[in-house]
Amino acid sequence: MTDWRTLSARASLASHRLIGWIYWDPTGIRLFTELGVPNGLGYYITTRSAPLAQAGNDVVTAVFYSIRSEFINLCLDVARQHTTFEDAYRVRNEAVVAGLQEYAPEIVNELGALAPQLWAAADSLPIAGHTVYAAHKAWPRNEDNPALSAWLAVNCIREWRGDTHFAILASEDISGVQAGLLHDAYLGYPGDWIPRSRGADDAQLEEAWNVLDARGFVTDGRINEAGLAYREYIEDKTNELCEKAWRSLGAELTEKYCTLIEPVGHKFLARIDATAGENWMPAARDSRRK
Repeated sequence: MTDWRTLSARASLASHRLIGWIYWDPTGIRLFTELGVPNGLGYYITTRSAPLAQAGNDVVTAVFYSIRSEFINLCLDVARQHTTFEDAYRVRNEAVVAGLQEYAPEIVNELGALAPQLWAAADSLPIAGHTVYAAHKAWPRNEDNPALSAWLAVNCIREWRGDTHFAILASEDISGVQAGLLHDAYLGYPGDWIPRSRGADDAQLEEAWNVLDARGFVTDGRINEAGLAYREYIEDKTNELCEKAWRSLGAELTEKYCTLIEPVGHKFLARIDATAGENWMPAARDSRRK
């Protein structure tokens, strides 16, 4: 019998590592800057939200959940002044192709061979309530480059997971700042690093700590065991709901995908460490709790 919960968690972690490095990639930032965007400002937010940014800044703020609205407004407004979201997406994809060839060339052919099955799995997912996923699913799939196409399919599945995770948080009345504090503790990160990295200020952090304290998740200014257990529940629920894509792909191909990506995952993490820092892309990190 396949342990789908565990396999879903493995495949999701592998996917975060396969995708995450691109958001701080120097080649991507350089190409984005060459579109006319000063200093590549807002590369992460603009290229990740490109397929839905025309819907408006508030839509992007809503679906990104935990990133400060002023950050999103600045990034998207600057991008609109200098380029198009289609070009931002295009140069990001060019950087993906270059990066895969440079950092993990040994997976390129096998990853590309999985593209049709990965897209079939992505297409099998329900679209309702999954806005980021839906937007990415509708944009060009670059079938002429199988490795890139496979990467885009994995990104669709990953964004479906993100939509699902945020829906769970919303249903639990957990704000983006509260979620960041819980995730900091869950991973063993220092203090309030995650919400700070997404723009939370002192007032927002104080409010979040007070709400979590009232729910019994804080002791002596730190997330306590009840809070950690609650965050584990959120993760388990996310993994459970996100079995769908991997069940569609099938146990054999999901195992093959994990076996392909896991041995090079450290290379992608090393790229994030080198280009952004050792705390960025927390979804791709193992827990550091003692």
